[in-house]
Amino acid sequence: MNRLPYLWVALVLCISACTRTEQSAAPEADQTQSLSPAVSPSSPTDPPQPPVVAPFDSDQAKAHQNAWADHLGVPVQTTNSIGMKLNLIPPGEFMMGSPEREAGHQDDETQHLVKVTKPFYLSVYEVTQQQYERVMGNNSSKSKGTTKSVAMASWNDAVAFCHKLSEQEGDQYRLPTEAEWEYACRAGTTTIYSFGDDTRELPQYAWYNDNSNNSTHPVGELKPNPWGLYDMHGNVWEWCQDWYAAYRSTEVLSDPKRPAQGVRRVLRGGVFFTRPAYLRAADRHNDLPVPFHTYGFRVARTYPLSP
Repeated sequence: MNRLPYLWVALVLCISACTRTEQSAAPEADQTQSLSPAVSPSSPTDPPQPPVVAPFDSDQAKAHQNAWADHLGVPVQTTNSIGMKLNLIPPGEFMMGSPEREAGHQDDETQHLVKVTKPFYLSVYEVTQQQYERVMGNNSSKSKGTTKSVAMASWNDAVAFCHKLSEQEGDQYRLPTEAEWEYACRAGTTTIYSFGDDTRELPQYAWYNDNSNNSTHPVGELKPNPWGLYDMHGNVWEWCQDWYAAYRSTEVLSDPKRPAQGVRRVLRGGVFFTRPAYLRAADRHNDLPVPFHTYGFRVARTYPLSP
Protein backbone atom coordinates (compact mmCIF):
# COMPACT_ATOMS: atom_id res chain seq x y z
CA MET A 1 0.00 0.00 0.00
CA ASN A 2 1.36 3.48 -1.01
CA ARG A 3 1.53 5.73 2.16
CA LEU A 4 3.03 8.79 0.46
CA PRO A 5 -0.27 10.72 -0.03
CA TYR A 6 -1.12 10.30 3.65
CA LEU A 7 2.28 11.67 4.70
CA TRP A 8 1.79 14.76 2.50
CA VAL A 9 -1.62 15.40 4.02
CA ALA A 10 -0.24 15.12 7.57
CA LEU A 11 2.58 17.54 6.76
CA VAL A 12 0.18 20.14 5.32
CA LEU A 13 -2.07 19.91 8.39
CA CYS A 14 0.91 20.38 10.74
CA ILE A 15 2.15 23.46 8.88
CA SER A 16 -1.34 24.95 8.91
CA ALA A 17 -1.71 24.41 12.68
CA CYS A 18 1.68 25.99 13.43
CA THR A 19 0.82 29.03 11.30
CA ARG A 20 -2.46 29.54 13.18
CA THR A 21 -0.65 29.25 16.54
CA GLU A 22 1.94 31.92 15.60
CA GLN A 23 -0.76 34.26 14.28
CA SER A 24 -2.83 33.95 17.46
CA ALA A 25 0.20 34.35 19.77
CA ALA A 26 1.46 37.56 18.16
CA PRO A 27 -1.50 39.75 19.19
CA GLU A 28 -1.24 38.46 22.81
CA ALA A 29 2.38 39.60 22.96
CA ASP A 30 1.40 43.02 21.61
CA GLN A 31 -1.43 43.33 24.15
CA THR A 32 0.83 42.46 27.05
CA GLN A 33 3.28 45.16 25.95
CA SER A 34 0.55 47.76 25.59
CA LEU A 35 -0.65 47.11 29.16
CA SER A 36 2.76 47.73 30.74
CA PRO A 37 2.38 50.26 33.57
CA ALA A 38 3.69 53.78 33.09
CA VAL A 39 6.98 54.53 34.81
CA SER A 40 6.43 56.56 37.99
CA PRO A 41 8.52 59.62 38.83
CA SER A 42 10.46 57.62 41.43
CA SER A 43 10.93 54.49 39.30
CA PRO A 44 14.38 52.89 39.45
CA THR A 45 14.41 53.04 35.62
CA ASP A 46 14.61 56.85 35.73
CA PRO A 47 18.01 58.52 35.51
CA PRO A 48 19.29 59.08 39.06
CA GLN A 49 18.56 62.52 40.47
CA PRO A 50 21.92 64.05 41.44
CA PRO A 51 22.47 65.28 45.01
CA VAL A 52 22.61 69.04 45.44
CA VAL A 53 25.99 70.58 46.09
CA ALA A 54 26.43 73.85 47.99
CA PRO A 55 26.81 76.69 47.33
CA PHE A 56 23.61 77.63 45.52
CA ASP A 57 21.27 80.62 45.73
CA SER A 58 17.67 80.82 46.97
CA ASP A 59 16.14 80.30 43.52
CA GLN A 60 18.28 77.22 42.99
CA ALA A 61 17.36 75.97 46.47
CA LYS A 62 13.68 76.01 45.56
CA ALA A 63 14.41 74.45 42.16
CA HIS A 64 16.31 71.60 43.87
CA GLN A 65 13.37 70.99 46.21
CA ASN A 66 10.93 70.87 43.28
CA ALA A 67 13.18 68.60 41.20
CA TRP A 68 13.54 66.10 44.05
CA ALA A 69 9.83 66.23 44.85
CA ASP A 70 9.07 65.41 41.20
CA HIS A 71 11.70 62.66 41.21
CA LEU A 72 10.26 61.03 44.34
CA GLY A 73 6.63 61.66 43.43
CA VAL A 74 5.94 63.54 46.68
CA PRO A 75 4.95 67.13 47.53
CA VAL A 76 7.53 69.72 48.53
CA GLN A 77 5.38 70.49 51.57
CA THR A 78 3.10 68.16 53.50
CA THR A 79 0.85 68.67 56.53
CA ASN A 80 0.12 65.98 59.13
CA SER A 81 -2.95 65.41 61.30
CA ILE A 82 -1.92 67.90 64.01
CA GLY A 83 -1.42 70.68 61.44
CA MET A 84 2.37 70.43 61.40
CA LYS A 85 3.86 71.51 58.07
CA LEU A 86 7.02 69.80 56.84
CA ASN A 87 9.21 70.68 53.85
CA LEU A 88 11.20 68.25 51.74
CA ILE A 89 14.97 68.59 52.14
CA PRO A 90 16.84 67.04 49.18
CA PRO A 91 20.05 65.07 49.70
CA GLY A 92 23.31 66.85 49.04
CA GLU A 93 26.67 67.94 50.35
CA PHE A 94 27.97 71.04 52.12
CA MET A 95 30.82 72.36 54.24
CA MET A 96 29.84 71.91 57.87
CA GLY A 97 31.38 74.17 60.50
CA SER A 98 32.94 77.58 60.01
CA PRO A 99 36.25 78.99 58.74
CA GLU A 100 38.61 80.29 61.41
CA ARG A 101 38.29 83.84 60.03
CA GLU A 102 34.51 83.90 60.70
CA ALA A 103 33.47 86.31 63.43
CA GLY A 104 32.39 84.23 66.41
CA HIS A 105 34.16 81.06 65.23
CA GLN A 106 34.74 78.49 67.98
CA ASP A 107 37.34 75.72 68.20
CA ASP A 108 34.66 73.00 67.93
CA GLU A 109 33.53 74.20 64.47
CA THR A 110 36.33 72.76 62.30
CA GLN A 111 35.12 72.82 58.70
CA HIS A 112 34.66 69.49 56.92
CA LEU A 113 32.69 68.18 53.97
CA VAL A 114 29.47 66.36 54.87
CA LYS A 115 27.24 64.36 52.56
CA VAL A 116 23.56 63.98 53.46
CA THR A 117 22.71 60.98 51.32
CA LYS A 118 18.95 60.63 51.87
CA PRO A 119 16.05 63.05 51.47
CA PHE A 120 14.01 63.87 54.57
CA TYR A 121 11.23 66.16 55.68
CA LEU A 122 11.82 68.84 58.31
CA SER A 123 9.14 70.80 60.15
CA VAL A 124 8.73 74.29 58.76
CA TYR A 125 8.39 75.72 62.28
CA GLU A 126 9.62 74.80 65.71
CA VAL A 127 7.10 72.53 67.47
CA THR A 128 4.43 74.77 68.95
CA GLN A 129 2.88 74.53 72.38
CA GLN A 130 -0.47 73.60 70.84
CA GLN A 131 1.08 70.74 68.85
CA TYR A 132 3.05 69.51 71.84
CA GLU A 133 0.00 69.50 74.08
CA ARG A 134 -2.11 67.63 71.50
CA VAL A 135 0.44 64.80 71.43
CA MET A 136 1.77 64.77 74.99
CA GLY A 137 -1.21 66.13 76.96
CA ASN A 138 0.82 68.76 78.83
CA ASN A 139 2.76 71.97 78.29
CA SER A 140 5.31 73.24 80.80
CA SER A 141 6.47 76.26 78.77
CA LYS A 142 6.88 79.38 80.91
CA SER A 143 5.87 81.91 78.27
CA LYS A 144 2.47 80.57 77.21
CA GLY A 145 1.00 80.86 73.72
CA THR A 146 -0.54 78.25 71.44
CA THR A 147 1.60 79.26 68.45
CA LYS A 148 4.74 79.96 70.46
CA SER A 149 7.55 77.41 70.40
CA VAL A 150 7.29 74.80 73.11
CA ALA A 151 10.06 75.49 75.62
CA MET A 152 11.15 73.85 78.86
CA ALA A 153 11.51 70.60 76.90
CA SER A 154 14.27 68.17 77.81
CA TRP A 155 15.97 66.04 75.14
CA ASN A 156 14.02 63.04 76.44
CA ASP A 157 10.76 65.01 76.19
CA ALA A 158 11.53 65.79 72.55
CA VAL A 159 12.31 62.15 71.77
CA ALA A 160 9.14 60.99 73.55
CA PHE A 161 7.12 63.46 71.47
CA CYS A 162 8.64 62.03 68.28
CA HIS A 163 7.81 58.47 69.35
CA LYS A 164 4.19 59.30 70.15
CA LEU A 165 3.74 61.29 66.97
CA SER A 166 5.19 58.39 64.96
CA GLU A 167 2.65 56.01 66.49
CA GLN A 168 -0.15 58.45 65.80
CA GLU A 169 0.83 59.22 62.20
CA GLY A 170 2.28 55.91 61.05
CA ASP A 171 5.48 57.66 59.89
CA GLN A 172 8.90 57.83 61.48
CA TYR A 173 9.36 61.16 63.24
CA ARG A 174 12.63 61.92 65.00
CA LEU A 175 14.99 64.72 65.93
CA PRO A 176 17.25 65.81 63.08
CA THR A 177 20.91 64.91 63.32
CA GLU A 178 23.23 67.84 63.88
CA ALA A 179 24.48 67.51 60.29
CA GLU A 180 20.92 67.51 58.92
CA TRP A 181 20.08 70.55 61.03
CA GLU A 182 23.00 72.65 59.78
CA TYR A 183 22.50 71.46 56.19
CA ALA A 184 18.83 72.49 56.32
CA CYS A 185 19.65 75.77 58.04
CA ARG A 186 22.24 76.77 55.45
CA ALA A 187 20.03 75.74 52.49
CA GLY A 188 22.92 76.08 50.06
CA THR A 189 24.56 79.11 51.65
CA THR A 190 28.15 79.31 52.88
CA THR A 191 27.66 82.57 54.77
CA ILE A 192 27.48 83.25 58.51
CA TYR A 193 23.66 83.15 58.42
CA SER A 194 21.29 81.60 55.91
CA PHE A 195 20.58 85.06 54.47
CA GLY A 196 24.19 86.34 54.30
CA ASP A 197 26.83 87.91 56.53
CA ASP A 198 25.23 91.26 57.36
CA THR A 199 23.98 91.31 60.95
CA ARG A 200 21.87 94.38 60.11
CA GLU A 201 19.47 91.98 58.34
CA LEU A 202 19.18 89.70 61.36
CA PRO A 203 16.00 91.31 62.80
CA GLN A 204 14.16 90.22 59.64
CA TYR A 205 14.97 86.55 60.30
CA ALA A 206 15.63 86.00 64.01
CA TRP A 207 14.41 86.78 67.52
CA TYR A 208 17.48 87.61 69.61
CA ASN A 209 18.66 90.04 72.26
CA ASP A 210 18.12 93.15 70.13
CA ASN A 211 14.47 92.62 69.15
CA SER A 212 12.84 89.86 71.25
CA ASN A 213 11.87 91.85 74.36
CA ASN A 214 13.48 88.97 76.25
CA SER A 215 10.77 86.46 75.34
CA THR A 216 9.94 83.71 72.89
CA HIS A 217 7.65 84.63 70.00
CA PRO A 218 5.01 82.86 67.89
CA VAL A 219 6.63 80.80 65.16
CA GLY A 220 6.82 81.99 61.57
CA GLU A 221 6.51 85.74 62.14
CA LEU A 222 9.80 86.57 60.44
CA LYS A 223 11.35 85.61 57.09
CA PRO A 224 12.19 81.98 56.22
CA ASN A 225 15.46 80.61 54.85
CA PRO A 226 15.76 79.52 51.16
CA TRP A 227 14.17 76.12 51.89
CA GLY A 228 11.14 77.72 53.54
CA LEU A 229 12.14 77.01 57.16
CA TYR A 230 11.37 79.63 59.82
CA ASP A 231 13.21 80.55 63.02
CA MET A 232 16.35 78.58 62.21
CA HIS A 233 18.14 81.51 63.85
CA GLY A 234 16.98 82.54 67.32
CA ASN A 235 13.74 82.16 69.31
CA VAL A 236 14.60 78.86 71.10
CA TRP A 237 17.54 76.50 71.03
CA GLU A 238 16.64 73.28 69.20
CA TRP A 239 17.62 69.78 70.31
CA CYS A 240 19.38 67.50 67.83
CA GLN A 241 19.82 63.71 67.97
CA ASP A 242 23.55 63.75 68.62
CA TRP A 243 25.66 63.55 71.69
CA TYR A 244 28.02 66.51 71.73
CA ALA A 245 31.69 66.09 70.75
CA ALA A 246 34.26 68.14 68.90
CA TYR A 247 34.49 67.37 65.19
CA ARG A 248 37.14 64.70 64.74
CA SER A 249 38.95 66.16 61.73
CA THR A 250 38.49 67.57 58.26
CA GLU A 251 37.63 64.15 56.81
CA VAL A 252 34.61 63.72 54.51
CA LEU A 253 31.64 62.26 56.38
CA SER A 254 28.40 60.73 55.09
CA ASP A 255 25.28 61.00 57.28
CA PRO A 256 27.31 61.52 60.47
CA LYS A 257 25.86 60.87 63.90
CA ARG A 258 28.47 61.38 66.56
CA PRO A 259 29.46 60.03 68.96
CA ALA A 260 27.83 56.73 69.94
CA GLN A 261 27.59 57.82 73.58
CA GLY A 262 28.25 60.86 75.70
CA VAL A 263 27.08 63.13 78.50
CA ARG A 264 25.76 66.26 76.79
CA ARG A 265 23.41 66.66 73.81
CA VAL A 266 23.66 69.16 70.95
CA LEU A 267 21.37 72.18 70.60
CA ARG A 268 21.34 74.49 67.60
CA GLY A 269 20.02 77.82 66.36
CA GLY A 270 20.53 80.25 69.20
CA VAL A 271 17.86 81.76 71.43
CA PHE A 272 15.93 84.97 72.01
CA PHE A 273 18.35 86.48 74.54
CA THR A 274 21.70 85.78 72.82
CA ARG A 275 24.01 87.94 70.75
CA PRO A 276 24.29 87.49 66.94
CA ALA A 277 27.42 85.31 67.23
CA TYR A 278 25.34 82.58 68.88
CA LEU A 279 22.81 82.60 66.04
CA ARG A 280 25.32 81.64 63.35
CA ALA A 281 24.54 78.60 61.19
CA ALA A 282 27.69 76.88 62.50
CA ASP A 283 27.29 77.75 66.18
CA ARG A 284 27.03 74.74 68.51
CA HIS A 285 25.47 74.72 71.96
CA ASN A 286 25.36 71.69 74.25
CA ASP A 287 23.91 70.73 77.60
CA LEU A 288 22.83 67.82 79.73
CA PRO A 289 19.57 66.38 78.33
CA VAL A 290 17.50 68.30 80.88
CA PRO A 291 14.61 70.77 80.55
CA PHE A 292 15.32 74.49 80.38
CA HIS A 293 13.01 77.39 79.61
CA THR A 294 14.80 78.17 76.32
CA TYR A 295 15.03 74.60 74.95
CA GLY A 296 12.65 73.53 72.20
CA PHE A 297 12.93 71.50 69.00
CA ARG A 298 11.68 70.82 65.50
CA VAL A 299 11.17 67.36 64.03
CA ALA A 300 12.41 65.45 61.01
CA ARG A 301 10.37 62.82 59.21
CA THR A 302 12.30 60.05 57.53
CA TYR A 303 11.54 59.53 53.86
CA PRO A 304 10.64 55.81 53.60
CA LEU A 305 12.80 54.90 50.58
CA SER A 306 16.32 55.71 49.49
CA PRO A 307 16.43 57.79 46.30
